[in-house]
Parts: sequence; C-alpha cells; structure tokens
Amino acid sequence: MEDSIKNIITALLADDDSALKELFRAQVEDAVNQFLQNEMTAVLGYEPYARTGQDGQRNYRNGYYNRSFDTTLGDLTVKTPRDRLGLFKNALFEPYARHTSTLEETIIMMYSKGITTREIAELIEKMYGQYYSPATVSNITKQTASLVEEFHNRKFKQSQYVCVFLDATYIPLRRDTVEREAVNIAIGIRSDGTKEVLDYCIAPTENGVVWSELLSGLRQRGITDIQLFIADGMVGLQGAIERSYPQAKFQRCWVHLERNLYGYVRKADRGDVVGEFKEIRKAKDLPAARQKLNDFIEHWKKRYKRVEKLAELSGLFTFYDFPEAIRSTIYTTNVIESFNKQLKRQIDKKEQFPNEDALDRFVMTQVATYNDQNVSRIRRTRTGFTSCKDTLDAMF
Repeated sequence: MEDSIKNIITALLADDDSALKELFRAQVEDAVNQFLQNEMTAVLGYEPYARTGQDGQRNYRNGYYNRSFDTTLGDLTVKTPRDRLGLFKNALFEPYARHTSTLEETIIMMYSKGITTREIAELIEKMYGQYYSPATVSNITKQTASLVEEFHNRKFKQSQYVCVFLDATYIPLRRDTVEREAVNIAIGIRSDGTKEVLDYCIAPTENGVVWSELLSGLRQRGITDIQLFIADGMVGLQGAIERSYPQAKFQRCWVHLERNLYGYVRKADRGDVVGEFKEIRKAKDLPAARQKLNDFIEHWKKRYKRVEKLAELSGLFTFYDFPEAIRSTIYTTNVIESFNKQLKRQIDKKEQFPNEDALDRFVMTQVATYNDQNVSRIRRTRTGFTSCKDTLDAMF
C-alpha cells in the first residue's frame, strides 16, 4: 500500500496524467480480482488451495478465465474464478459483458448533446484508447429506441392539465432527399405548475390531421380534462382540438400575432405598431383590453387596412378567464418555443438526420432531460400556478 501511495504522489508531482490513470487502472483491476476471489471463498466456505469443503462437500476451485472490460480508466483484465461444480456466479458483471455501462452512458450522453456518431467514435478512441466504429456507436444509441416506444405509449398518471401548448419546429431529415420536417410538440402544465412534454410526433408538415392524431392519443392514454390550449391558430388546429377536447378553451398566441404585424406594416412604423399592440394584453381586465384593441384598430386602419382583421380573430382574450397569476404564462406559446430553441441548439451540431428513427431517438433524449429538469426544479412558471392552485383545481 505504501508503494502505491508513493507511486501516486510521484505521478502527481510529475503532472503525468497517463501514469496516474494507469496506476488507478491497475489498482482497480487488483481490487476487482481480489473481490472475485473473496466471493468464491464465500461460496465454497474455505480459503484458497484447500480441496475439501466444509461438511465433506466435494467442490473446489478450478482455475479462472480472463475477461477484458472497457472502463473509464482503460482495459481491465478480470480473472473470473471457476469451481468444479459450476456453482459460482459473480455479482460484479453481467454474463458476456465486455464493457461497463459507464461507457455506454457516456456515448448516449454525447449523442443527446448533438454530437454525431462518427465524432463520438473518434472521441471515445481518444478518451479510452479503444476504437468504436460509428456503426457500433449507433447501435449503442439505439438503446434509446425502447424509451421512445415507452414514451409514446405510456399511460398518464395525471388526467387533468390546466393548459397545453402546441407548436411545431422544423428539422432537416433525410428521406432519399433532405427536407425540413415538422416535429409537433405538446407541453402541458398541471395546477401545481409541473411542466412536461406530453408527446410529440414527426411528420413532413404541420397540419390538422397530425394534431388530431396526437391529441386523440393523449385522450386515449388518460388525459381527459384540459382547460386551455395555447397555439398559433394554424388552420385546422382548432378543429382537431374540438374533436378530442370539445370543452377546452383556446388561446391564440400573442407573440405570433406580434410577429405577423411586422409583415403588415412599414419598417419605420413597426416599433410603434407592435409596441402599442403589446399594451393591449397588459390591460387590467377584459373590457379594458377590448377597448384598447378597438382604439388600436381605429388608430392604424387608415394606414394599414389589414389590422381590422384582428377584430375577427377568435381566442384573443381567453387568458382573462384565468387567474392573473398565470396570465403571463398562458397568453403565448413561449413555454414551448423555449424548448424548441433548446432542441435546435443541439440539432444544429448534427446538420441532418439520416432517417426518422434517428430523429425520433434524438428528440426523445431532449424530452427526457427537459421533463426530468422540470420535475426536480422549482421554476418561476410553477410559482404562479401554485399561488392559485385551489382556484385552478376548482375550474375542472
């Protein structure tokens, strides 16, 4: 032991990472092999080199066989002991395993961060001195396929959600040729403020049929009551909502409307028009908001006739039907757009996906991370909901 400590100190003083890593690797290897020998002693009931077991049992050690394991410290040569009757089963490693789960978890983690399988293979070779082909790395990342299936088919434990945000983001996907396809996403918030991705689906475009299928799936798997949907007002979307959740209310996203205004007015007027439009949703109550909208239309309709169409839109002021504490969350789809931006940041590193399964697995890694974070962290969104939880629960 003293020699080991001296060697470690020497490596530290020499600032030799490779030597230090090798010292730890050797020590771990020795510790693992000693543990296996101790396990065998416990099974047989007597120490090495004895041939007669307790109570006359005729079983004894019968050598060992070598197994190589990839670890974060390098290759370990493990000497797995054998007994004559074949009773010994070690508790350290699964049968036929050749590397620790740590390496697989590292590969999946890098994959979830947007690193390509080829880049992962190169990194693993540099980090571990072990070559993993891109095909091998791809096979390891396919372990997430079962997570994808479980996620899309899971039964919901909670049947009631205060609001659900719907939006799509477009990602390059290869189907012979590469085109940007829609990942349609639904994020729900419960009365305690817990926020999660409920489901998503991949399709060439965002349309009412796709949303209808996704929402129907949510209902069939246990979500029976949703108070409010927030979306951008895409044609066919409200019809899809009504088919699965006819009692739910609809809120049109104000941020999308503000962006649309940029296309209706001259550049010199954009700041004034959008600034004045934003003030409408800040009104203290619904009558005041309606009055502000009328004033806005009167002010700008002579210069930009299309602003009159704002008066015809449904779902502009639905958020006033809910407690003031959550209105800043539910007047827009910003909640889901925040997730989409996070998704895009990781996807930009990959440029494109070779097939739908690869994209599905990748999105699943991001969804799992997002849902885990929002279960474990207290966020500002949750604070607004918890302050009026009783009121929200009473609305169902």
